[in-house]
Amino acid sequence: MVSPVTVVKSEGPKLVPFFKATCVYFVLWLPTSSPSWFSALIKCLPIFCLWVFLLAHGFSFLCAHSSARKILAGLIFSSLGDAFLIWQEQGYFVHGLLMFAITHILYSSAFGMKPINVCAGLVIAAVSSLCYLLLYPYLSGPFTYLVAVYIALIGFMGWRAIAGLQLANDLWTWTKLSACLGAVLFMVSDLTIAVNKFCFPVPHSRAIIMATYYAAQMLIALSAVECQDVEVARKRS
Repeated sequence: MVSPVTVVKSEGPKLVPFFKATCVYFVLWLPTSSPSWFSALIKCLPIFCLWVFLLAHGFSFLCAHSSARKILAGLIFSSLGDAFLIWQEQGYFVHGLLMFAITHILYSSAFGMKPINVCAGLVIAAVSSLCYLLLYPYLSGPFTYLVAVYIALIGFMGWRAIAGLQLANDLWTWTKLSACLGAVLFMVSDLTIAVNKFCFPVPHSRAIIMATYYAAQMLIALSAVECQDVEVARKRS
């Protein structure tokens, strides 16, 4: 298993553009009331940098590891979702929802179905059901069903990420921890979006949503770095 120190030394420099782009987003803090292509670019720029982060490992790496390709594809659909959500008040919220739904399907596939970890699945199912029950009174029309499907997809993604984190044996790797933390932060970000949009205003919602979202995407991108080790571990399990 590769140590976290080694990871920081080898992967840290490749993430510098991502951190800079994230800082640019929070420094400029463009108003959401005035959507524009420039604001869409600034919002998507950190995710573009994560594309570059994965591509920097080489096309041979991506060709050799399907998990890395799926995570890269998920990042591409995430960028499209981010762009649509810039114009969500103009009727593009559902389009963004669809892009992120595809993202979660891709991430779930990248994390794989082994080990099953039924206990983790039951916990995530219970938490997802509770979240939907809390949101349900505030939903109407198509959102009653769309939000249910979306919660199921992101919950499934979270289950597959958490299921891979086997702390009790030698199959544990930092990439699995990274995927797990990234999935949890993604769920926190999306839950904040849902509560803020459908239920009641969440104080500092935008800061919470974007901070957890960018951190989640970075951690999920990092989880692709040692795809070979992860796939070997899956075969052993």
